[in-house]
Amino acid sequence: MTVVSRRNSGNSIRYSISTLLLCLSVAFANTALAGTIVRVSSSIGDYSIELVDDIAPATVANFLNYVGRNDYNGTYIHRAVDFFVVQAGGYRFQPFVGPIDVPEDPPVTNEFSLSNTRGTVAMAKIDGDPNSATSQWFVNLADNSANLDSNNGGFTVFGNVLGDGMTILDAIDNLPFVNLGGKASNAPYITDVYTSPAEFVYINVEVVERFSSAPHLYESASGLWITSVDVDAGAELVSLNFNTVDSATEVIIQANLESIIPRRDSFDGIATYSTADTRLRIPSLEVNLNGSLSVVSNVVFVLSDASLSQFTLESYDQ
Repeated sequence: MTVVSRRNSGNSIRYSISTLLLCLSVAFANTALAGTIVRVSSSIGDYSIELVDDIAPATVANFLNYVGRNDYNGTYIHRAVDFFVVQAGGYRFQPFVGPIDVPEDPPVTNEFSLSNTRGTVAMAKIDGDPNSATSQWFVNLADNSANLDSNNGGFTVFGNVLGDGMTILDAIDNLPFVNLGGKASNAPYITDVYTSPAEFVYINVEVVERFSSAPHLYESASGLWITSVDVDAGAELVSLNFNTVDSATEVIIQANLESIIPRRDSFDGIATYSTADTRLRIPSLEVNLNGSLSVVSNVVFVLSDASLSQFTLESYDQ
């Protein structure tokens, strides 16, 4: 079958997002997974976690409460111990202020069941108190079952890293780290020489409908857009999330400013933004339209409201 490309631009785009995406012709089979999926965007790269909703329901609900409130977006990895764990969920950094604690919900009851093997995700807690887990969590870099399964009532595993996501965690583990005390006890950083907390490894965590390794994706059910952007030809590299703004006539997205985090490396197909023409250009966007997957190419948004960080769809190829 031959697919003919048609360029759409300007005022001719008067479709809702659903109508626009239903016109696309490249579909994929959805991946069936049992648990809730979250995508972690980091300064080193993205990875996904499947949560074990049925095995540790209270712990999963606790974790998703933080995710749903945007609490993990813009936080940093404060502890990475070689060949042991990468730990996050505790703090974000505010310039001229310092580390800011993530507001904690009441501790969740320990639900230890699954072993702390490599690639599992578990809750951190206070020594000597099995039921003290709140916001902090970690990924096991090695098989830590001999230690963590029997220590402090066992550490509750509530998820598993999917696909090749452990390559991102291993890359974080291989970074240099700085010890600045309890709120950055072994904090990895992305530069050759540490100069400030702005160089920490920052993360965003969002619930997604399916597991995907696409660098740019959109999900219609939640209106979530996840992307990484090269600003002004390498002046700055960032990862961030957008949300769709309700509109009957245009496709409008709004940046989640708390989700703007530094990214260390560029990659083939990274989105670009030019402050000269205020265009956000996404070479290839994976779209999940209620379970039907499609790909849109050469997507261009123009900054339409700087005060609200909103962008309006200008053109795309189908």
